[in-house]
Order: sequence, then C-alpha cells, then structure tokens
Amino acid sequence: MKKFFSICLLALSLTFNGCVQKSYLFSYFNNNGQDGLHLAYSNDGFKWTALKNDKSFLAPTVSKDKLMRDPCIIKGRDGLFHMVWTVSWKDKGIGYASSKDLITWSEQQFIPVMAKEEGARNTWAPEITYDSKTKTYLIYWATTIIGKFPETASKADDGYNHRIYYVTTKDFKTFSETKLLYDPGFNIIDATIVKDKKRFIMFLKDETREPDQKNLKIAFSENLIGPYSKASEKITGNYWAEGPTVLKIKNDWLVYFDKYREHKYGAIQSSDLVNWADVSEQISVPKGIRHGTVLPIKKRELKKLLTIN
Repeated sequence: MKKFFSICLLALSLTFNGCVQKSYLFSYFNNNGQDGLHLAYSNDGFKWTALKNDKSFLAPTVSKDKLMRDPCIIKGRDGLFHMVWTVSWKDKGIGYASSKDLITWSEQQFIPVMAKEEGARNTWAPEITYDSKTKTYLIYWATTIIGKFPETASKADDGYNHRIYYVTTKDFKTFSETKLLYDPGFNIIDATIVKDKKRFIMFLKDETREPDQKNLKIAFSENLIGPYSKASEKITGNYWAEGPTVLKIKNDWLVYFDKYREHKYGAIQSSDLVNWADVSEQISVPKGIRHGTVLPIKKRELKKLLTIN
C-alpha cells in the first residue's frame, strides 16, 4: 500500500507540478541482452530510476540467438514508438517492433539489412533518426565486411573493421537498398545522430585498437544521409567509452556512455560541442545498465509506465 501511495504521489507531481517541463526515458539492456528491453525514467536527465523494478518489458524472439542488445527507441511522426536492436553478435540483420504505449508491442520482425553482403560479419547497435525534410526514417548500424577498407585492417579485436551503413524507410515495411553512411578513415561503431537546428550531429565511437582510441568523437552534416565531416578530436577522457546517447536539456548537450572497462556509466556535458566537462559523478543509473537510447516522453506516457509491475 505504501508503494502504491508513493507511485500515485509521483504520478500526480508529474501531472500538476509546473516546474517539471519534460520527462525522459532510457531504453537499455542488461548482461548480454537475453532477457530483453529495460526502461528507466528521469525528470532532470541526471537521476535515472528503473521502471517495473528493472524487469524486462519485452523478451526477444527473433534470430537464432534471440538477444535484445542496444535497444533504440524513437517516437515516430505516426505517434508510435519504433524500436530497433542488435539481435546477435554475428547475424546479418536487426530486430524491429513498434508500440503505442511502450508496454504492448507489435510482433517482432527480423530485418535482413546486410543479407546481400556475403562477407558481412555482423550488424551492431542499430539506431533510428527521423528526417523531417524528407519525411523518412534513417536506420543505421555498424558492420564489418570481410576485405573492405584494408587500409585500416588489424588482427586486434578479432579482426573487426567496422563502418556505418544505412537503409531508409517511410513506414517500417519497405526499405531502401543498404548503403555506406560514414567512413571516417578508422574502425567505427556506435553512431547516434541528432538534429541541431539545420545540421545533424553524429556522435560515434572510434574503435581503433592499434594504437588504442576507444573514445567518443563527433562529426557534422547538413543532410541526415551525409556527407559527414571529418571526425573531431576525442570528447571523452582517458578511459574506454562506447554506446553514446544524447539529450539536449535547455542549452546543454548531455552525452551518456558506457565506461565498459570500469563497469559503470559516464556522462559529459557541453554548451558548445567543443568544450566538454565530465559530469559522471552527477548521474545515477540503474545497476548493470548497458548501451541504449534516451528520449523525451510525455508526462502521461510516464504516468502509465509507473503503474506497471
């Protein structure tokens, strides 16, 4: 009863407290992604609380490995939440599902985005970004294709040598042919793209192993499908980082990422995308959280999620 009363008070505060302008959702996975989608919420972008007692909202069903890693959710112009995810370490496609409320989901689909590439070894960390100018969704991910980009080939990290590829869609039913989105001249994974006024910003991981990079950088483009600029210098510190996801709160950019060697989450903040401050000690996230996506949600959407046990 006490727990129910607390939930009701929180829900009421979200509804009536004029100081709370937005709430935020974090989609993520735990362990190897075998139990599926986890969700957390925040009212300030710093303190994150797991929903549903950190139990899964959706169990994976597609691909032979049946994993749900790196879940990316966006709110579409059709009012639906659209999600893509990594289904396997070595498969040639990604998972997709949609939902009206983040609770009841459509049948899961396997989208074979790299099936025509015989040498494709994987399809990792897919993301979705909407282009309001063309009214299309860009779905993009990292893949290693055997024999491609020999100038950056390495025996380290099991020989993976990724670039970012993409398809476009208007309805998540038909998709364009797969094309190369970004070759920065190095091994790259974990791209996420956000719009900033009239330009697009790609946050990415430099996956170079020899010599070690394993840091986050940014690139810019006037168009969602590129071309993107040369990647910046690193924006993260002297640690290995991956899985960036981004919020803009008022005038500040807040980038969350996985400090995976240290088994904890980090965050950096900037008002100009040039000078970055480490604010890792100011954030709190659910234990065991792994690579996911943050997005703003309406208070009434969060209110419904808070009732789920």
